[in-house]
Amino acid sequence: MDAVSQVIRGGYCVGCGVCPFVDSTLKIAMNEDGKYQATELSEKHDAEASQVCPFANSSYNEDAISRELYGNVDGVRHDDALGYYLHTYVGFAATNGFRERGSSGGLVNWMASKLLETGRVDAVIHVKPSNEPGIMYSYQVSHTVDELNQGAKSKYYPIELSHVLEYVREHDERYAVVGIPCFIKALRMLEHEEPLVKERIRYHLGLVCGHLKSTFFALSEAWESGIEPGNVESVDFRYKIPGRAASDYGIKAVGRDSQGDPVEVVKPTRELSTTNWGYGYFKYMACEYCDDVLAETADVTCGDAWLPQYVSDGKGTNVVVVRNPEIQTLFDEFSKEVHMEPVPASVIAKSQSSGIRHRREGLKYRLYLKDQKHEWRPTKRVQASNDLPERRKKVYEGRIQLIEESFNAYHHALDSGQGMPAFVEHMQPILTEYKKADTPPLWRRAMRKVKRQLKKMIRRH
Repeated sequence: MDAVSQVIRGGYCVGCGVCPFVDSTLKIAMNEDGKYQATELSEKHDAEASQVCPFANSSYNEDAISRELYGNVDGVRHDDALGYYLHTYVGFAATNGFRERGSSGGLVNWMASKLLETGRVDAVIHVKPSNEPGIMYSYQVSHTVDELNQGAKSKYYPIELSHVLEYVREHDERYAVVGIPCFIKALRMLEHEEPLVKERIRYHLGLVCGHLKSTFFALSEAWESGIEPGNVESVDFRYKIPGRAASDYGIKAVGRDSQGDPVEVVKPTRELSTTNWGYGYFKYMACEYCDDVLAETADVTCGDAWLPQYVSDGKGTNVVVVRNPEIQTLFDEFSKEVHMEPVPASVIAKSQSSGIRHRREGLKYRLYLKDQKHEWRPTKRVQASNDLPERRKKVYEGRIQLIEESFNAYHHALDSGQGMPAFVEHMQPILTEYKKADTPPLWRRAMRKVKRQLKKMIRRH
């Protein structure tokens, strides 16, 4: 069995949609769990398909790709969590409403717009509201800033690249692409194999990623807010609630009520059952076998500044990792339009510490569990290990169960006709056991409290 078949049959496909570009025996389709997955039309595949799959190619990994791209850049440094980097910042876009329209600091859309306005690219490949029935969001191509602005904000929704890659093949233009780590990696691998794609995609704007969600995430949020799955039209996943911290955001669901009349509902995410990111509800299982949080193969990466000194600003703030000197030139050239505060790489890593721990320490244990079962799994940069405290093992085991059961619970909520209360009831005992494992012992919590108090006393003096 070739590597791409092992990825598909083992449940490691992230649905990026790159493999059909090089192999007509593969196609991308959404499955019954609301996830895009590659499907096999034949048992034999072109070798190139395994070369461009982000979970199949074990030799051309994030380290190899980023070293080839940035290893010889003047002034470049390397960090275990960030990969290669030239400069690291915390900041936001200060003009033209980019920050207000964005999920956090608005810098991704600002950069994309500047690449367009300055003629560095002809178009931007990014995620926007879809015109396809039953699909809220999809990758599309924008040629103007007005078109680009339609795609502002994060979309916690399944997307795939196959159709926009066909557009790239057929249209001789210069592109910038916005994507999560595994999608950027897949594109870099494709560009390694296909010179035409490499020539046309000039810039890669990466997004810090927790994990990719199935359609069930959006539908469950709207359902619990009062709009049934069949009547949901759109969900704004990062609705900024005035006067609240950046982390205390809401969702805005738009659709139809039971009488068919238009309805719009805003709910704080803390009032909903499926929005705790740590539980991993409706997560692609492939995400449990990824070790790249900060899009290490992208020219620049942006994410949320999840740190106490920034999160209180409800307008939103980005962390930024610059790798390509041309992106740094863009920031320097338009420095009056952005607020950029240089920070050490450690600050960026700290802002994503939970995700990094899950993708490194947790991944070691998940690989170990696969090896114990003698099951094929992707080769990663971390090595399989059982050398973890028992409590942490239970946490990681519990997270796998939460992912798997969230899909079962959602299907049960649909099939039973009982709605989201049935989902909550199904998940409650599993969640209770997980919380027991994830709650530190009383003595450890007491020690943390003492340390916090000591730090406060030291800062005062």
